[in-house]
Amino acid sequence: MSFPRVGVIGAGQLARMMAIPANNLGISFRVFAAIPNDSAAQVANFVIGDYTNAVDVLAFAQECDVITFEHELVPATVIRELEKRGVKVYPKADSFQYSQNKLLMREKMAEIGLPNPKWQKYEGGAVDIAFPLIAKVPTGGYDGRGVYVIKNQEELQSLYLEVKSPLLLEEKLNFDYEISVMVARSPHEQAATWPATLTIQSDGICTQTVTPVPDISHELSTSVQSAALSIAQAISLVGVMAVEIFVVGDKFFINELALRPHNSGHWSIEGSQTSQFEQHLRAILDLPLGSTSMVAPYAVMGNVLGGEKHDMYRPYLHLMARRPDLHFHQYGKEVKPGRKIGHVTMIGDDLLQLQHEVTHAVDYMSGVIDE
Repeated sequence: MSFPRVGVIGAGQLARMMAIPANNLGISFRVFAAIPNDSAAQVANFVIGDYTNAVDVLAFAQECDVITFEHELVPATVIRELEKRGVKVYPKADSFQYSQNKLLMREKMAEIGLPNPKWQKYEGGAVDIAFPLIAKVPTGGYDGRGVYVIKNQEELQSLYLEVKSPLLLEEKLNFDYEISVMVARSPHEQAATWPATLTIQSDGICTQTVTPVPDISHELSTSVQSAALSIAQAISLVGVMAVEIFVVGDKFFINELALRPHNSGHWSIEGSQTSQFEQHLRAILDLPLGSTSMVAPYAVMGNVLGGEKHDMYRPYLHLMARRPDLHFHQYGKEVKPGRKIGHVTMIGDDLLQLQHEVTHAVDYMSGVIDE
């Protein structure tokens, strides 16, 4: 049996990090890129095309055995056209829709009995949720894009007229913290979760993660992992998925789903027996899933965002000398303010020290500090 050919629609950092375990496994790996210097196109075979064009995507898919995704922006019509032509696509369109459309996701969570915030579909009529509330454009948003805090009816009506489409309205929860649970599932229905991850946000962008969630109760940890497995089963997931969750006291509420490798799972490259990227490949190829056990008590990951510094290589001199056990990941992206251009990870047993060192490294690389 020859090694399979995996094609990824999208060529950002998620595809770039997937290329490494694909290479280790001997899998033929290609990415569908927008431009030649896309992050993954720098390290993998690539084809240039338009992911919204079914003809372009089909031509790419015909050279692959399995197609998968690294973002949710591929139109559902394109995915369904691939399936209609007999292309093996994971996640399938019927599954992927729950990360592409937040309204469908809310309906599905209610159907399977998992806790949603209070929500409603808004098309210009009555509002059943108290202000201030959260308004979301159901499709196309990520990293806080398409999400708005709305204070009153006038702001809501203005947004509705601007976007010219239905909105998802949600109650504004006073949550204690946000977590994410990564889960994997294969066509043969083998499934596995990683420990829940604390996600620390700034302006809608995750800046740091801590795994496992510090001081989380055994009951809550078990409940959120069980919820992730239930969602994976209910939507027939194939691949990996992030379940983003709000925690309020001892209760939790589903926030969003991402049916692909996810920023909150980057820690798993160094911190888990099997990274989310290798696990995604195993799942879509229907190989036995790998162990999700951690290799150290804690893993802390920090996102490096574009700032004053543009030279991302020179900081290694200071940071590698300071902490030889710090792990670096560069995405090969042009440095722009606020853009995710890389991440750093440390694993160990002293959580406060890990967080201190990761924060220092991120701040040094982005130019917030100079020593």
